[in-house]
Amino acid sequence: MKISEQWLRQWVNPNNTSEQLAEQLTMAGLEIDDRFAVARAFSGVVVGEVISVEPHPDADKLRVTQVNIGESEPLQIVCGAPNVTVGMKAPVATVGAVLPSDDVSNGKSGFKIKKSKLRGVASNGMLCGASEIDLVDDIDGLLELPEDAPIGTDIRDYLGLDNQILDISITPNRGDCFSVRGIAREISVINDLPMQQPEIATDVAVTDNDATPAVTVSAIEACPRYLLQSISSIDRSIDTPKWMADALVQSGLRSHNFLVDVTNYVLMELGQPLHAFDADTIQGDIVVRLAQPAETLTLLNEQTITLTGDELVIADDEGVLALAGIMGGKRSSVTDSTTNIILESAFFNPLAIAARARRFGLHTDASQRFERGVDFELPALALARAVDLITSVTSGQAGQIVKVENSEHLPARTPITLPISKVREVVGIEIESAVMVRILTQLGFEVAQQAESLVCTPPSYRFDMSIREDLIEEIARIYGYDNIPSVLPHLQVSMDYDDTADLTHEMKLALVNNGYMEAISFSFSDAKLETLLDDEALGEVLALANPISSDLAVMRRTLLSSLLPCVQYNLNRQQPRVRFFETGLSFVGQSVSDLVQTPSMALVAVGDIWDEQAYQNRALDFYDLKHDIEQLLPAQIDRARVRYERSQLAFLHPGQSAKLYIDDIYVGWLGQLHPSTAKQLDLPATWVAQLSLAPLLNLAREQHDITTPSKFPQVRRDIAILVDTEISLQTLESTVRRAAGALLSDMWLFDVYQGDKVPAGQRSLAFALIWQDVSQTLSDEAVKAATDKVVHALIEQHSVQLRDS
Repeated sequence: MKISEQWLRQWVNPNNTSEQLAEQLTMAGLEIDDRFAVARAFSGVVVGEVISVEPHPDADKLRVTQVNIGESEPLQIVCGAPNVTVGMKAPVATVGAVLPSDDVSNGKSGFKIKKSKLRGVASNGMLCGASEIDLVDDIDGLLELPEDAPIGTDIRDYLGLDNQILDISITPNRGDCFSVRGIAREISVINDLPMQQPEIATDVAVTDNDATPAVTVSAIEACPRYLLQSISSIDRSIDTPKWMADALVQSGLRSHNFLVDVTNYVLMELGQPLHAFDADTIQGDIVVRLAQPAETLTLLNEQTITLTGDELVIADDEGVLALAGIMGGKRSSVTDSTTNIILESAFFNPLAIAARARRFGLHTDASQRFERGVDFELPALALARAVDLITSVTSGQAGQIVKVENSEHLPARTPITLPISKVREVVGIEIESAVMVRILTQLGFEVAQQAESLVCTPPSYRFDMSIREDLIEEIARIYGYDNIPSVLPHLQVSMDYDDTADLTHEMKLALVNNGYMEAISFSFSDAKLETLLDDEALGEVLALANPISSDLAVMRRTLLSSLLPCVQYNLNRQQPRVRFFETGLSFVGQSVSDLVQTPSMALVAVGDIWDEQAYQNRALDFYDLKHDIEQLLPAQIDRARVRYERSQLAFLHPGQSAKLYIDDIYVGWLGQLHPSTAKQLDLPATWVAQLSLAPLLNLAREQHDITTPSKFPQVRRDIAILVDTEISLQTLESTVRRAAGALLSDMWLFDVYQGDKVPAGQRSLAFALIWQDVSQTLSDEAVKAATDKVVHALIEQHSVQLRDS
C-alpha cells in the first residue's frame, strides 16, 4: 500500500526524519518495501502567471509570452503549448534551472535551462507541462495551476513534490493498517504521541424530503451492519479539491471525478470502503442477499459475470446492483452527470467476501480490505465523513440515514487474560506493567488489571487478537525489539546426554563412505511382500485397520520390506548397481497391545563391487557384505567378541547367510536373499542385512583403554591342522584365543585345503599366530610353550591332527 508521508503527518507528526519513520514502521512489523519522493530532484522552477501571448513572427505553432514570476521585469518565453493563455498560472523553469531527464547517456540525470533563441526570438526560460517536473501528464500542454497559486513560489514547495511516498507491505493479519488512520495509530503509539484526527461533522443537516430507499438484509450473518444515506442536488461542476486529488495521486490512486474521489479518499483515510449508487437508477427498495444461481451482473469494468449462488450481492426490484464488498454494477454507476446519489457503508463478514473476488478474476481495494476484516464500528463514521465532504464542497442535500443492524452477528470481542509474568517469560526482560497498559491502551484495547494479570478486550478493528501470545507480540514490537537486549538464555543442562542420534549418524556415515545411500520410507509394507519374507523367527505381522493403500496394509517386520521395492524401482530405471540402507523401527506382533518395536538398521546391495568403469570389476559376494557390516563396529573392538553362525532364515540363501553375535548377544543377520525369493521379486543376486541398533550403540558407547604399542618385537608361528569339516572356523578361533592368553596379539587363517591328500570329511587349515609381550622380548622357549598350549587345546577339544608339512 502506497501512502503519503505528508498525509500521515497531518494525523501524527513525530520529530524524526522520513528514514527514521520508515525504520520505525519496519521494526513494528509494517515493512517498508520502498520510499521515494513524489518527483525526482530538480531545481529553479517557480509559479508564474502568463500576462501576454503574441504570435511568433516566424513560426505558426509557437507563441511569444510574457510571464510574471514576481521579479521586477517579466520573462519573455517562447512556448509551443496549445493551451497557453493570458492569465493562466503554470510552472516556469528559469534560466539555470535543472530539470529531471530520462537520458543519462551523458552521465547526468537532468538538463539545464539556458538563454536561447527560437526561430530568432529570445527565450529566457521554459513554461512547463507536468512531465517536465516529473508528474503524470493528463493533458497535452502546460500544467495549469489553481488561480490562487502564489506567484514566484518554488513549485516543489507549492505542489509538495519533496513529500515522501511510503510503500508499505501489509501482512494479511493487519487489515486495520490499510489506511492513513491505521498507520498513524501505529506511529502515535510507537512515539507516545497523541493522534490528531480530522473533525468529522456528524450533525449534517438533512432534508425532510428523504430519497433514501428502504433496506432489507436477508443475509444477516454475512452483513450484520448496513447503512445508506442519500445526497441530492449535487453540483457536478465543482472539481475535486487540489488537496484531495494530491493525496489520492500520491497514494497510488487516480483522480476521476469528485464523487468517486471522495469515496476513495475516505477509503484511504479511514480504511472503510464506500460505494455510491446513482439514486435515479434504483428501482424500489434495496435488498442485501445471496445471489441466485445463474444470475448475471455487468460490473463497472464492463465485465459480465454469472453468479453461482453463494455470493453476497446488493439488489433492487430489477436485479443485482453490486457484488457486495468487491465491485459495483454498471447499471447503477455514478457518471459525470449524476446529481443524486445513495451512499453505502457496511460491515461485511470476511468469510462472505473471501475468494469471491478471485473467482471472477477481480482484485479491488474494497475486497482487499473486507477479506482481511474492516472495523465493524467504522461504517457510521466513514459515512458521516463522506457526506460531510460532499455536502460542504458541492452544497448537496443529505437525506436521512437508513440503518439495518443485527448486533448478535457482529464479531465478538472476547477478553484475553494476560499474566504479567508471562511477558517476562516470553520476551526475556522485565517490562513495567504501566508500560504494558500504556501500549495496549493506545493500541485501542480496553485494559483492566486484576491481581497479577491484565484483562484486555481487543478493539473492533483487531481481528488478529485471540490469545495472550498475540498481546505479548504487541507489547514487544511497540516497546521496540532494539530495546530488548541480547542476552544468553538461562538453560538447565542435564549431563545425561543421549548420544543415540550422534552414534547412529556415525554409523550412517560409515555406510555412506562404502557407497551406500540412505533411504527413507513408510513403516507400512505390502502384505504379499511380508509373506515372501516370512519366517517363524521374525514373529507375527500386524495388519492395519484402515490402510491408506493396498500395498501399505501391514506393519513391516523387517526393513527389507521397505528397501526391496526401492531396489526394484531403481533396477527398472537402468540402475544396475544399487546400495541402500535405512534406519527405523521394525514391528512384530498381532495386536497393538503386544507389539514389539525394535530400532533397526538394514542394508541391501545389488550389482558389482565397483561401478562399470572400475578395473578388474567383479560381482559382490558374502565377504564384501560382511566387510560393510563390520565397518559399523568400533575399530578398537576385540574381534574375539564378534561371532558368526549359519543362519536358518527361510528367505536367505542357506549357504550364503549368517547370524551376527557380539558377546553372545544376537545382533542380526546378513547374507544373500534366497534365489527363489529373488526370482519371485524379479531381482538378481541380492545381498541383505538387518541389525538391531541397541547392541551396536552400546558397543560404541564402551570406554576403551588406550595402550601404548609394544616396543618389543613380534614373533610369528604358523600351525596347520586337519579338522572335521563340521567344526566351524569361528569355534576353532575361539579355542585358540582362550588357550593362547594375553601374549597372542593377533591371528588369522591364511590357508584352506580340501582334496586328495586330505581324508574325506576333513579339511586342512593353516593359522598365523602373532606373539608379543608388552614388557619384554619373548624367548623361543616362551613362544614354544604358548604355541604348544594352543595345539594341545585344539587336540583335546576338537580332535585335530597337527600337520608337519
